[in-house]
Amino acid sequence: MPFHQVLLLLFFIFSCLFFVTIQSRHHYGHSEQEQFHIVSHVSLPPSLAPEAAVAGPSYTVFNVLDFGAVGDGVTDDTQAFKLAWDMACQIKSAVLLVPDGYSFMLQSTIFAGPCKTVGLVFLIDGTIMPPDGPDSWPRNISKRQWLVFYRINGMSMQGGGLVDGKGENWWNLPCKPHKGVNGTTMPGPCDSPVAIRFFMSSNLTVKGLKIKNGPQFHFRFDACQGVRVESLTIKAPAQSPNTDGIHIENTNNVQIYNSIISNGDDCISIGAGCYDVDINNITCGPSHGISIGSLGINKSRACVSNISVSDSVIQHSNNGIRIKTWQGGSGCVSKVEFSNIHMEAVRNPIIIDQYYCLTKDCSNQTSAVVINDISYSNIKGSFDVRSPPMSFACSDSIPCTNLKLTQVELLPAAKGRTVANPFCWNAYGTVLKQTIPPVYCLMEETNATIDNTLLCG
Repeated sequence: MPFHQVLLLLFFIFSCLFFVTIQSRHHYGHSEQEQFHIVSHVSLPPSLAPEAAVAGPSYTVFNVLDFGAVGDGVTDDTQAFKLAWDMACQIKSAVLLVPDGYSFMLQSTIFAGPCKTVGLVFLIDGTIMPPDGPDSWPRNISKRQWLVFYRINGMSMQGGGLVDGKGENWWNLPCKPHKGVNGTTMPGPCDSPVAIRFFMSSNLTVKGLKIKNGPQFHFRFDACQGVRVESLTIKAPAQSPNTDGIHIENTNNVQIYNSIISNGDDCISIGAGCYDVDINNITCGPSHGISIGSLGINKSRACVSNISVSDSVIQHSNNGIRIKTWQGGSGCVSKVEFSNIHMEAVRNPIIIDQYYCLTKDCSNQTSAVVINDISYSNIKGSFDVRSPPMSFACSDSIPCTNLKLTQVELLPAAKGRTVANPFCWNAYGTVLKQTIPPVYCLMEETNATIDNTLLCG
């Protein structure tokens, strides 16, 4: 072969190898010119998805920027997140990455399973946010929820990023309680979205996130099993209505640990159908405390059991540890333990309220949710003297039974003020160790006391 042909052949081979090498490289980020901008059209076949990054030997990373997300806090990035989700949901081990340094605006969206992924990670290192208030919400989209995760098994939502609920314009709707005279509401639309909702899902972990200013509840778990929530920071103003930090309903095997919550409603609320719930090391307040309920609304049946709240602080809150039920309901609250809880200037530190009512015209009814086997141990600190330190307002027709108090010491936050005595109504139980202030109003249980364990079965 002539020498010039050999040179030409070698140049051709080198050029091909160089081209293949360049094409095979993967870049985790792209410049503005390199980003994909994918538009989904139902009538067209889907575009080829971007190549996924490989994170170590076991996880494939799907960066939302690679699917067309802009992250400027204004552009609608919903489609990019959905495309990234659809790809990650089909891979055995995947990370959906919301990268640091970007703010992503998402419309109300359902991330649906089931997925093929074992251990899907939704990694939020940047900021995600909804449209700014009801006027920015699309008219044809429900205003009751923002981000929904449906039928997901084995997902972890984590990261050092922020979920900004942008709730202020929702709180100022005329229908909200603080907008009317003396807490009354005014006519007008009132739907407000839950920020993040998990529905019919299992083996979930939510860890390390910051979330603020939810329009309504910040997190809600409905019909879920196996939930671990850890190291969250949840913040909203004390006057923001219905901004519960974490709400669970018909959910079991729940662990909520090591979190800081301050808001305008319950730090944690436990609804009907929940059991095997462990809450530990929560700093709560300002807020409405940690609540079981409200239960039994509209004569509904509600059962809650095997609940533990321990090693926590509740501060500057309207309530401390509370059980609240509506008249006319049925079902049972049983096997609840409150232990090692410190109160700081809390109004109603310990309260059972079986006359819960949002108006003044709730009529007396004979049916009630049964309350049995509730334990209060090592509850200490200070209380706001506007309300009694302990209140057990049980149903006229069905008493609370097997209440147990030990090492309860609650002193007035303001010295020199007149202090109301603990209040009891149709409440039976035992003081195992003398309390401060003394509780003389609990009635002693006898053989004639109604056996509420039968009603809880």
